[in-house]
Amino acid sequence: MTDPTPQSVDQDANDRPSPLLADRRAVLRGAAGLSALAAGAGLMDGAQAAPGPVTSFAIAVLPDTQFYSRYATTDEGQQFQNRYGSTPYAAQTGWIATNASTYNIPFVIHLGDVVDQQGKPNQWRVADAAMQLLENAGVPYSILAGNHDVITDYDYHVPADQNAGTDAQRNLAAEPYLQWFPASRAARQRTFRERDSSAFHEYHVFSAHGVQFMVLSLSWRISNAGIAWARDVLRRNPTLPVIVANHQLLNIATDGSSPLETDYGRMLWDQLIVDNDQIFMTLNGHHHGAAYLRKFNNFGNEVHQMVVDYQMDYQGGNAMMRLCEVDLGNNRIDVMSFSPWVIAKPAATLTQFDFAELTAPNQRFTININFKKRFAGFMRWKPTLSTTGTAILPRVRANLLAGYQEPTPVVMRPPVDAADFPLIAGDDNYAHWRAPAGIADGQIVQVGEAMPNITTSGQHVGQHMFRVAPSGAAQLGDVVWSTDKHRLSSAPGSVRFLNTDKTVGRLNAFLTAMGASVNNRSFWNGYTIETFVKIPDNWDATKHRWGNLLGRVGRRGNVPGGYRGGDPEASSVLFAVSNLREIQWEVVPASNAQYAQTAWSGEIIRGTWYHIAIVNDPSTRTTTLYIDGAPVLRNVANAATGARSMSVNNPWIIGAGWWDTVLDDGFYGWLGELRLVGRPLPSTQWLTARRA
Repeated sequence: MTDPTPQSVDQDANDRPSPLLADRRAVLRGAAGLSALAAGAGLMDGAQAAPGPVTSFAIAVLPDTQFYSRYATTDEGQQFQNRYGSTPYAAQTGWIATNASTYNIPFVIHLGDVVDQQGKPNQWRVADAAMQLLENAGVPYSILAGNHDVITDYDYHVPADQNAGTDAQRNLAAEPYLQWFPASRAARQRTFRERDSSAFHEYHVFSAHGVQFMVLSLSWRISNAGIAWARDVLRRNPTLPVIVANHQLLNIATDGSSPLETDYGRMLWDQLIVDNDQIFMTLNGHHHGAAYLRKFNNFGNEVHQMVVDYQMDYQGGNAMMRLCEVDLGNNRIDVMSFSPWVIAKPAATLTQFDFAELTAPNQRFTININFKKRFAGFMRWKPTLSTTGTAILPRVRANLLAGYQEPTPVVMRPPVDAADFPLIAGDDNYAHWRAPAGIADGQIVQVGEAMPNITTSGQHVGQHMFRVAPSGAAQLGDVVWSTDKHRLSSAPGSVRFLNTDKTVGRLNAFLTAMGASVNNRSFWNGYTIETFVKIPDNWDATKHRWGNLLGRVGRRGNVPGGYRGGDPEASSVLFAVSNLREIQWEVVPASNAQYAQTAWSGEIIRGTWYHIAIVNDPSTRTTTLYIDGAPVLRNVANAATGARSMSVNNPWIIGAGWWDTVLDDGFYGWLGELRLVGRPLPSTQWLTARRA
């Protein structure tokens, strides 16, 4: 039995709103999901204070630190240090180390994906140094390996051989996780009790207010032997309440708040949790966002499951972490999601995407739990109660926010007419393609019909995009005009690409004409490229992955300069939606043509319009990708300038890419206006701004 009932969905389980990609407070402070949490789940608004004296402790939770480890390295240009003078991972563990005594934090739980790329030692060094802050302060923690921390990552599909892809099939001597976080390191902590024979799974026992608790920490893809070990650990400790920490167990539905069970999570439930009454809580990361699920085990008792992961939010999670305050006297667990890093950032660097605390229902809430009744089947409940204690989380909140001024959100005004956007003067306004006036929704775009270039600067007039003839499986009706558009776009509408299918080679495209001056632009002074995009609800990676919004005819391997990077058959420009629905910007720059330079967003959500801007600034040697105004984390450091054509007069492409000698990788969805400017523009001159 579960409560709330998880939704069955056809879409990808990570297809949900994000604080980075949504309106600023629509997700974080919205009411969606509150009623589902409260209904039968014993939850209430976590803002209210517990009545009477408080006897409580707090467990700190660190979800998915992978991007904190990666982008603090010299390999990735030390992006955090350069911008903020500090790093998020160390900010988290440093805050815990400093405040563990003040806020009675006896234990820390890491949920895995310690690093992003297990084969990069510098990422492990960042993680090592961050976790050492806890060790030096004597604050014990459990840690586990996520899928990014192991050499070979397997998905779980209820295989006939349940050991497939698990710890049972790894070369343990070669695994970096076991080298950086071996059993000998764990054993230095006073709470540590044991690891299994693979050394991937461990358990700890900590005490608070006269009660002992176990944390059973299970790494990515546990084997049959690992589960047998975990069951034996429970058998040997029959009176301890247990929290199971795992990288993947519970998922999140497409509404961004409802819980969604996974095959792997059901396997753990069936083989470990359901018949072990001691397990009263599970914590996991991996799936982007947050959700809560209450289930009932074979004894009719509650098991409280939480998933939390911030890696696809602003700055790779912006150092968001959790505190779970366990109030033994008032029978409740209060949950707080906050960032100790945001309040420490220089004020001048703060943006509307910086939050010191998240207050949505799945981020700040209370679980009511009668501990004596819940644990009656295996222990005598007799904590040492306080007569003077005060609640922890209100104190954390007050101290955290003292003197902190939350950035004022930017209010974006929709256009009043088709010309309500900043007009870029000069010859470096190379192209501004958009749907023509007077279109009808669903009107087929005829072969040779133009997506006009509306620039008015001399030599660029008339540099239109023209629909090319369908080829192969493509049909004329696959491309239509649409009146659907982003609310901040002043264009009459968009162009919609229908029926794109990689499996049968069905795609359509627009190209600039041979001889168009825009074909020869090199962007030596930097560039700003903007567009608006929406992908449909039925977007499918099998059919639509790597769909290109913008590309160039020709092979990147032919670019002058001795290119020796990957995929020489590909275009010099890739502006695409990846197989994971990330926005990819990749260019072979004119001033350093040996390797491509790439920026990536997090996942974009189906059925949602986005504004995308890529700004290359030679003065700072950066290329920054913005999604709805938010700079993404995975940008280009030490960026070169220019995006020179492979040879004279290679056309630009909209709606497809280029591979070797043919159009390839067609786009599926709506594409709004698209503008190319030969210099970096501030956001006040983007298409989302209004004319002066």
